[in-house]
Amino acid sequence: MEILIDIILKAGRSAVELSLFVLLPVMVVMLSLMRLLEARGVLDRVVAVVAPVLRPVGLTGLGVFAALQINFVSFAAPMATLAMMEQRGASDRHIAATLAMVFAMSQANAALPMMTMGLDLLLTLGWSLIGGLTAAAATYYLFGRSLSAAEAQLDESLKHPVAENAKGVLDVINRAGAEAFKLAVGAIPMLVLSLVVVTALRVFGAIDALTAILAPLLDALSIDKALILPTLTKYLAGGTAMMGVMDEMRRAGQISVELLNASAGFLISPFDLPGVAVLISAGPRIAAVWKPAALGACIGIAVRTVGHILGA
Repeated sequence: MEILIDIILKAGRSAVELSLFVLLPVMVVMLSLMRLLEARGVLDRVVAVVAPVLRPVGLTGLGVFAALQINFVSFAAPMATLAMMEQRGASDRHIAATLAMVFAMSQANAALPMMTMGLDLLLTLGWSLIGGLTAAAATYYLFGRSLSAAEAQLDESLKHPVAENAKGVLDVINRAGAEAFKLAVGAIPMLVLSLVVVTALRVFGAIDALTAILAPLLDALSIDKALILPTLTKYLAGGTAMMGVMDEMRRAGQISVELLNASAGFLISPFDLPGVAVLISAGPRIAAVWKPAALGACIGIAVRTVGHILGA
């Protein structure tokens, strides 16, 4: 019992420090910047310019906005955009392509704080874009080609506050700060539970046993055995939990900067059990197309994985 209490206390301390001293400051700055650009109409202009270029891969203007949200806000931010696409009559085929793109792209709530661990953000964002577009195209033209392409007349403008004076700017920043605080505090329970489970598995020898079982296969594929723990954590507990585990391993010297960057292609995305569950809850039509979207996301993540290995 004493061992379990010690594990809980250490996991709780690590989770709070990571959430409040790493995740919160980064998210406050990035969310404030994004919301100010949104309020000034900059993002609307970017979407208007980029949307026609990306239309051939199955993305609409709202799909472009979802890409910006996943890369610069958090994995849950595109939920509102996906719900809007459903409500405004986007076709099932376009929804599936957009969902696949979101599944395959880098999630800001993990990628941005992991810069403090040595993550190459430009490399991550570059391959996130390539992987997301690949996932969208694969879904639109291959896995989702049998889905309905019929759509209503779309209003792809996004309603948002404006910042035309100092008070408006301050209001936008305050709302962004409150949103960032909610995200950071909301991550603490999952971080604590995942770190407790992972630490307990490590203390009681389960991770060592799994490593021993998988060692021959990993050696044959030239994969570092240190990746077993963060990979297991990521796909069962999500990207934020993986970030917590990776932070612990980086502090202990178990993961190098090179290995961190090489593994970012398949470790930093919302394509895991919690991420998929959250995103498909945006609406019934989103949930109905998750299978072709997941298949397309696998292609996009595979492309990202190769890119990070070559670029690390």
